[in-house]
Amino acid sequence: MATSDTADKTPQLFGHPRGLTYLFSTEMAERFSYYGMAAILLFYMTEELLKPGVVEHVLCYGAIKGAFESIAGPLNTDRFAADLYGIYTGLVYLTPVFGGYIADRFWGQRYTVILGGILMAAGEFVLTQNSLFFLGLLLLIVGNGFFKPNIATQVGNLYKPGDSRIDRAYSVFYVGINIGATLAPLICGTLGEEVGWHWGFFAAGVGLSLGVLVYLFALRTLPPDRLTRARRENKAAVREKLTKQDWKAIIALIVLIVPISLFWMAYQQQPITIALWARDFTNRTFIPGVIDTTLPATWAQSINPIMIFAFTPLIIWWWGRQASRKREPSTVLKMAMGCALQAVSFVLMAGVAALTGPNGRAFWLWLIPFFTIYTFGELYLSPIGLALVARVAPKQVLSLMMGLWYIATFVGNSFAGFVGSYWDIMAKPQFFLMVAVIPAVAAVIIWLFDRPLRSIIESRMTIPVPGPDLATEKQTAP
Repeated sequence: MATSDTADKTPQLFGHPRGLTYLFSTEMAERFSYYGMAAILLFYMTEELLKPGVVEHVLCYGAIKGAFESIAGPLNTDRFAADLYGIYTGLVYLTPVFGGYIADRFWGQRYTVILGGILMAAGEFVLTQNSLFFLGLLLLIVGNGFFKPNIATQVGNLYKPGDSRIDRAYSVFYVGINIGATLAPLICGTLGEEVGWHWGFFAAGVGLSLGVLVYLFALRTLPPDRLTRARRENKAAVREKLTKQDWKAIIALIVLIVPISLFWMAYQQQPITIALWARDFTNRTFIPGVIDTTLPATWAQSINPIMIFAFTPLIIWWWGRQASRKREPSTVLKMAMGCALQAVSFVLMAGVAALTGPNGRAFWLWLIPFFTIYTFGELYLSPIGLALVARVAPKQVLSLMMGLWYIATFVGNSFAGFVGSYWDIMAKPQFFLMVAVIPAVAAVIIWLFDRPLRSIIESRMTIPVPGPDLATEKQTAP
């Protein structure tokens, strides 16, 4: 794979363009806001918002609950809160399709990110008022649609076509996501539970506001997006027709969305059935007979993001070493390996469940090898998928395709609950084996597509970018 000379022309930090650090920080702030709000949302609804004496003053409550009940029948408070939570988390991964389209055709990535960040920050602050709850959710959903696909595509804009560092750049970017996800429950969750739910939302809004300020400061280090360059050159590039090769690339990405959805379907068992396993089938005594402190079951959910921090430098080093020896796997093959690793992690859990029996409790240390394999699988797929879209998608629809890529997460999240519903009716070894089959099938599908897609993908990686050099030009205004 060709290596870019970008490093010779742009300010570098840790071997990457300096803009990567700012995008990393902006995304970290946005994920802090998202996961901070998500950590307390369900508790806030069930313990305060939907209680008699409060819920009557929430605008549009009657109409929205009536719409839900017209489909699902009568809903108690807990069920209605759970349904609202599910709809919210689903829509935040659906609206990026529309946000990507708007950025590609009308506003450009920069303005769309700024607007998205402002709307989300406003949504968090609006949530501090009980009566405006549904308006706050709407602002968050719409703002996320504008923000999410367009911040990710700008990482790819920092690199020339063919630059092998882009996979590693998205791995670094992915660390920002997980730092935000780790800090959010600690700060927003603690404030929400100990001081008041509204203070948790306020902290999430402050975090996102800081992220927007970082992004505004970062604009001078970021190359202009395609729409901005076209307008500067007085060209109608936004109207450029897609070529036959462009359509092949689009179809290749759409084809991969199906198996990637299977990966996320299994991945989302972490906060569902793995959390239940940690609570009900795990001996959480720290060192039996020596230190008999019982570890909280919720701590199991911190293992994965901690490992993301620990393993990402190792992954980046390993891929760099492979690249120097011309042995780095193709992007598609990395994704197949990620699915295979996830399957192995659930096979391990099936073995642990078989050893402990239906009434036994596995020692908590078994979660460490499970999450180790599981995390390596995630690192081989999730950030690599973002890098693939940045490399392959036609520039005319780059943000739209990034938004479409998140449909895989939307579908996977939507069906994860259905898979998890078998937890109570299946023996645990069989359940974990069933889950293992899902990413295993995805691995086979992606591997089979590696060769047919390789020529399409490789041809996209060396396409020259029209107009000024993406990796070298700077602009101070969005």
